[in-house]
Amino acid sequence: MLEIDGSHGEGGGQILRTAVALSAVTGIPCRITNIRANRPSPGLKPQHLMGIKAAAEICSADTKGVHSGSTWIEFIPHDISGGEYTIEIGTAGSITLILQVLTPICLFSNEPVKLTITGGTDVKWSPSMAYFEKVFCSILEKMNAHVQVNVNKYGFYPKGGGRVTAVIHPWSQKSGLNLTERGPVKTLEVVSIASSFLENARVAERQYEAFEKGVSGHVVGNARYVDTLNPGSSLCGVAFCEYSVLGADSLGERGKPAETVGREVAGFLQEEIDSKAALDVHMGDQIVPYLALAGGKVTVSQISNHTRTSIWVCQQFVDTRFTIEETKVTAVREGGQGSNFSGH
Repeated sequence: MLEIDGSHGEGGGQILRTAVALSAVTGIPCRITNIRANRPSPGLKPQHLMGIKAAAEICSADTKGVHSGSTWIEFIPHDISGGEYTIEIGTAGSITLILQVLTPICLFSNEPVKLTITGGTDVKWSPSMAYFEKVFCSILEKMNAHVQVNVNKYGFYPKGGGRVTAVIHPWSQKSGLNLTERGPVKTLEVVSIASSFLENARVAERQYEAFEKGVSGHVVGNARYVDTLNPGSSLCGVAFCEYSVLGADSLGERGKPAETVGREVAGFLQEEIDSKAALDVHMGDQIVPYLALAGGKVTVSQISNHTRTSIWVCQQFVDTRFTIEETKVTAVREGGQGSNFSGH
C-alpha cells in the first residue's frame, strides 16, 4: 500500500483530493497520514468526508479512518462505475472542491457519470462555479476531456444550499495539453452574482462596474441576482485568449464593499494577463493531475507551492516525469506522451 504524507509541501486538503483521485484511477491502494497537518484545525472536515465517500462509492473502494477529524485514511479502490450519484455536503462546503476529486475518477468510467451535489457554490478557499465552468472545463476540453456543469441553485457561506449537476463523459481519446502560448486576449467576460437579499444595494452591478474600471479592454457579461438561503456575492473575471483562458475570482463578505470585490478581481486578472502565461496560477495546480495522466507542456503565471505539491503527489502514483523551468511545466509520460491509462 502506497504511503502518502499529508503534511508534505503545502500540506492541505489538496494532497488528499489528488491522492484519492489518482488512487481510484490507477487502482493503487493508499494510506494518507497527517491529513491537513499544516492547517489550524487538522483532519477531515465535512467536505473532505463527502468527497472521499463519494469517490469510494464511484470506485467501490474499501476505506478506513473516514470520519470527522480523522488525520489518516486508507483507500483501496476497485472498478469505477458510471451512472448517477447524489452528494449532499450538508454545509456550505465547496462543491468545486468535491468536483476536483471526482472529475478525474469519473473521466475513467466506461459510461457517463451524472453528479448532483448540494453545498456551497461560491465559498472561500475554492474556485467559484463560474471559474470552474469557464476556465477549468474549457482547459480540459483542450485535452478531449468533456465536463458539463449547471448551477441549479447558488449557495454561499454559512448555510450553503446550492445545487449543481455535472455530467462527466468518458475520457476515451486522451490528448496531452501543449499550451505555452496564449495569444492575444479576444474577450473579457465578467460574471457578477449576488443574492436577492442584496438587490436594493445594487451589489451585483457595483461589483461589475468596479471590475470594468479596473481592467484594460471592453468587458461583456452580466450582473444578476439569485435566490439563496443567506446573503452573499461572487465575481469571476475571465479573459478568453486566442489559445487559452485565464480567470480570477473573489467573494463578497460582510463589511467588504462591492467595489472592493470588483477591484480585487480586476487586479488579479490584469496580473494574469500581464504575465503572458497560458494558464493562471490557480489553473496551474488544478491541471497537474491531468498532465500526469496524459502528458503535456504549459506555461503558468506563477509556480505555486500548490503546484509543486500536486506534482509530488502525482509522481507517487504514475510514471510521469515532471520538469519545471522558470514558469514552464513539462510532463512526459513514460512510454510516450499521451500514452493511455485504462483506469481501474
